[in-house]
Amino acid sequence: MRIRRKLLLGLATTLVAAGLVAPTFQPAYAASLVEVTSFGNNPGRMRMHVYVPDNRPAHPATVIAMHGCGGSGPAFYSGSEFASLADRYGFIVIYPTATQQAGFGNCFDTWSDAAKRHDGGSDPVSLVSMVRYAQQQYGADPERVYATGSSSGGMMTNHMLAVYPEVFKAGAAFMGVPYNCFAGAADYPPGSSQCTGGSMNRTPQQWGDAVRQQAYPGYSGPRPRVQVWHGTADTLVPYSLLQESIEQWTNVFGLSQTPTSSDTPQAGWNRRRYADGSGTVQVEAYSIQGAGHSLPSGGMAAVAIAFFGLTSTPSPTTTPSPTVTPTPTPTTTPSPTLPPTTPPASGACRVTVAVNAWNTGLTANLTITNTGASAVNGWSLVFGLPAGQTITSGWNATYSPTSGQVTARNLAYNAAIPANGSIDIGFQVTHGGNAAKPTSFALNGASCTVA
Repeated sequence: MRIRRKLLLGLATTLVAAGLVAPTFQPAYAASLVEVTSFGNNPGRMRMHVYVPDNRPAHPATVIAMHGCGGSGPAFYSGSEFASLADRYGFIVIYPTATQQAGFGNCFDTWSDAAKRHDGGSDPVSLVSMVRYAQQQYGADPERVYATGSSSGGMMTNHMLAVYPEVFKAGAAFMGVPYNCFAGAADYPPGSSQCTGGSMNRTPQQWGDAVRQQAYPGYSGPRPRVQVWHGTADTLVPYSLLQESIEQWTNVFGLSQTPTSSDTPQAGWNRRRYADGSGTVQVEAYSIQGAGHSLPSGGMAAVAIAFFGLTSTPSPTTTPSPTVTPTPTPTTTPSPTLPPTTPPASGACRVTVAVNAWNTGLTANLTITNTGASAVNGWSLVFGLPAGQTITSGWNATYSPTSGQVTARNLAYNAAIPANGSIDIGFQVTHGGNAAKPTSFALNGASCTVA
């Protein structure tokens, strides 16, 4: 299947520098995110944060949840629903932070020769060390380990399922690419990448052979089940790569390219399932109609956790927290009703802008920080787009108009910015040579400092 020639601008990297395009809201949990500074062999020089719910079984499952390029573990914790689901179902969540600098930095290594081999080195070895630490420190069940991630983290999800099939039971990759899509570090940046730039078109057999012959030669054990997600309007990591991922994993499992079932479990969600002869769904693919590089959005994390089989309520080993943040169910749409807008005090906001430019376009990632003493509930950010620039797509906000003075407005899932909290938004523009970044911003009418 041939990929349209599009700049993957940001390779997920552009994806919300902080955990990318996951829903951004401040969780309210009884437990807390803890950094582990010594967790074992760490050739990828990664950081590890872990969330261990108060209410969990004696041997909880482990989910490793991975951010997008430019992001961090703590940001993905704050900007996704996995921790609230951990409170509800009693599993541990590991939030790694990548430090590799190919592309735009802080991307998970899915390109190096070392990373592509079982126990070869780099980030995959570091990630497995984190999993084993959780098993040793918290009694986590080694038979229930799962991977998920968005953009760069989605790429690494597919990668880890290929390289460490004996460690993981299943994975859910949001906006990822197949294992062995990148030829090397030089192939990773947008604009020049063969993987994401428009010429990637391999057969199912070629994709499957890469997993069998390169990732872990000689491995004959069971393979982890795979769930893959992609937005049909994704222009950063092209939507056509969803089909390439399907072809890889169905071939690995020896399944037909024709789904055994297809349906629409929720408006705009088209699902294809590929089951084996016993009826077990080994590969599941979601096409999200009209969505750009903005997954997972509300409720999708819950679907992934259900696919893992982790939705039974645990028997507590500690006193449950009296209050748990409600989690959207897989078949319900987040309520569009938002709290009244709370204006920040003048100067009580800060905006950090990171621009990645090329000859005719750029991507801009904005981190909006509420430096005030109270939460903002409902927001709009006004800024002037430099002359000659036109927004062609964006994530984590709506943008209007597309040039001149632009107003970015919150989506349903990221309306709240807690005191001292941050959210990340971003957009892609075309330009005629002026690659400057906006220099002034106003949040709900109050001027922000620019970092």
